[in-house]
Amino acid sequence: MEERKPLIPVKELAKRYALFIISLFISALGVAITKKGELGVSPISSVANVMSLKFTALSLGNWLIIWNCVLILGQIVILRKRFQWIQLIQLPLSFLFGWFTDFGMWIFSFLRPDNYLEQLALVLCGTVVLAFGISLSVIANVVMNSGEAFVKAVSDTVHKEFGSVKVVFDISCVIVAVVLSLIFFDFHVMGTREGTIIAAVLTGFVVKFWNKLVRKPLKKLLVK
Repeated sequence: MEERKPLIPVKELAKRYALFIISLFISALGVAITKKGELGVSPISSVANVMSLKFTALSLGNWLIIWNCVLILGQIVILRKRFQWIQLIQLPLSFLFGWFTDFGMWIFSFLRPDNYLEQLALVLCGTVVLAFGISLSVIANVVMNSGEAFVKAVSDTVHKEFGSVKVVFDISCVIVAVVLSLIFFDFHVMGTREGTIIAAVLTGFVVKFWNKLVRKPLKKLLVK
């Protein structure tokens, strides 16, 4: 007989969801800062970034909402009857993330890098902020974002390790973004540059750093 996991107290659960929403806000700020560097954004946001450059009637945040909805639909198609409808909570959270990103773009609208070093600094700063947001979402441990949930759906279906599928997913996002850019901008690569590679390489390491730094104090705060 399968052992049931103990129920999380309502107060603790509320704290965890509050922490997760905070993590969405911080992650969105990280995306906005990276975007201001104009050297590309994180792999999972790269498709939305290219679309926002081509179809400017919609903001980056709006395209992120659309992209996340596509990933949620992808989960439903892949999992079919195995899809748990509680996972549709990803939908309002995706809207929040999109709105937070646009708010972050407004907050950092004053950032106008004058040279490549300043652009690079914004990418690195944005990556650190994004990684902090991701680490908070991991500590909150209540729901996956649509990107990670999509990767898990594929991982469970093809019976491959989550980490390996995540690498393939990130690479696929970048490839799709580059192809769309070549199609939309007369065979020029736009919105996906070295900043995307930097974010892809560094984010995981910085997340581990933040986890070691803040996991214990936040865990104590959550269970109080």
